[in-house]
Amino acid sequence: MSKKTMGASARSSGVMILILVVFSSSLGALVRGASQGLGASFIFGDSLVDAGNNNYFSTLSKADMKPNGIDFKASGGNPTGRYTNGKTIGDIIGEELGQPNFAVPFLNPNITDRQISNGVNFASGGGGIMNATGSIFVNRLSMDIQIDYFNITRKRLDRIMGASQARDYVMKRSIFSITVGSNDFLNNYLLPVVSTGARISQTPDAFIDDMVNHFRGQLARLYTMDARKFVIGNVGPIGCIPYQKTINQLDANQCVDLANKLALQYNARLKDLLTELNENLPGATFVHANVYDLVMDVITNYDKYGFKSSSKACCGSGGQYQGIIPCGPTTSMCQERDKYVFWDPYHPSQAANIIIAKKLVDGDPRVITPMNLRQLRDL
Repeated sequence: MSKKTMGASARSSGVMILILVVFSSSLGALVRGASQGLGASFIFGDSLVDAGNNNYFSTLSKADMKPNGIDFKASGGNPTGRYTNGKTIGDIIGEELGQPNFAVPFLNPNITDRQISNGVNFASGGGGIMNATGSIFVNRLSMDIQIDYFNITRKRLDRIMGASQARDYVMKRSIFSITVGSNDFLNNYLLPVVSTGARISQTPDAFIDDMVNHFRGQLARLYTMDARKFVIGNVGPIGCIPYQKTINQLDANQCVDLANKLALQYNARLKDLLTELNENLPGATFVHANVYDLVMDVITNYDKYGFKSSSKACCGSGGQYQGIIPCGPTTSMCQERDKYVFWDPYHPSQAANIIIAKKLVDGDPRVITPMNLRQLRDL
């Protein structure tokens, strides 16, 4: 062998060793992260926690235009697809629990192995428990589709970490956060244009039965993919959002009774479902987040929390509460964004999200049972 050939061979071997070292270090970092309790946030649900999945397909439900995201520092104030002025509840919970980065939208084509180790966001604006929910937006990711996508992520984790390590990581170091159900009422059962036939053929009890049965199957399916630590938010006081107050021409301190009654009826069934699953799925912990009472407290006692309005949208147009047209370049926007409970006709502001998220992380049994999210992480 010539000296030139030997030199080339040595350089090639050196490069190969370097590649192996870098790969081993990267894999080691993922494994160490999983073993140190940082784990991952896997986020499912609707526009309350969507981090940008709807940016990647054609839909009428989007938040990828200014001034959405104006207070989201990670993007320099540019829109990311979050339906608020800053961070979502899911973002804030991840931060509070020690996540180094926000969970990345599943549909982001450039998602890396390292990003997956911090968690993935599957949520979609317009999505619901029922597959028909949100059809008015043409396209959206229902919970069934979101779980299909988690199945893809679950297999990728096996490839990244090895089957045994990935299973341990998902079961012991990951939290599955699910915020869903509002659209099943607002953009399905209560939507006159779409749901008149459904309401004629289904009583509220029957519709809620369908929701609960479908959701039971979805949660059980995640369990079969090794999910063990769950936090499930109930449906908030959807009759009190600026959109509902505007179209029903209510006073500032009034809410739509039917919408809230349906939410409370579903919430009671959801609580029973989570009790049932805690008893019947070995090793699983289903935490119930009482979002309804949390949000209602902020709406009712807004001034005590430092807000000046809980009825009017900061960003939107139409009617007394700016509750008809969603936030966008042509709508008006308030100056004191942290003084409004609602960012737009449907969604809380970052300031409200911070209050809600922190109570879920460190709150007592009045708002979260059987434990709070910090305790769930450390379980």
